[in-house]
Amino acid sequence: MIILGVDPGTLLTGYGVIEGKKGKFRVLEFDVVKNRSDEKMPIRLRAIYSTLCRIIRRYHPDEFAIETAFYGKNAQSVMKLGHARGVSILAAVNHEIPTTEYAPREVKRAVVGNGAASKEQVSYMVQSILRLKAAPKFYDATDALAVAICHYNRMERDGRLAKITAASKRTQNNWKSFIQAHPERIAKHP
Repeated sequence: MIILGVDPGTLLTGYGVIEGKKGKFRVLEFDVVKNRSDEKMPIRLRAIYSTLCRIIRRYHPDEFAIETAFYGKNAQSVMKLGHARGVSILAAVNHEIPTTEYAPREVKRAVVGNGAASKEQVSYMVQSILRLKAAPKFYDATDALAVAICHYNRMERDGRLAKITAASKRTQNNWKSFIQAHPERIAKHP
């Protein structure tokens, strides 16, 4: 099961791609979409959308998980965050990836065991769970990986992984399905 987790923001949008199998994880990629503050909002949103689409085409995630908006006192900040969330979700929906949203407290509780955990605690636990040699440079990438871990754990707890695994075993030997799902793996001869 490949999961793309996203921590949205207009200046920094973190993303993390993990593969989960029987409770063990493998990190495929993580980073941030870094926008300049002097760029106009449409340009920032295009960068987020384009990067996530590129990641989706590269890894073909089975699931997409994103952090919900944090309700702050500044309405302008919440609106900007909503734009980043919107284009992130649009990238997933346009690629027909099932999308799930998680509150920040739920993500922290799933990874650290405490819904009020600090960024440093989340980073430490993500590094430990994923056996990363070093913590990601940006907390936004750490948070994105935490969202992906949270989603895997939720699916496992709800029994959805067993259903997905059984369905994929039924279609595993179907070459037509494989070719449709992975056109980039098909060699083209002159």
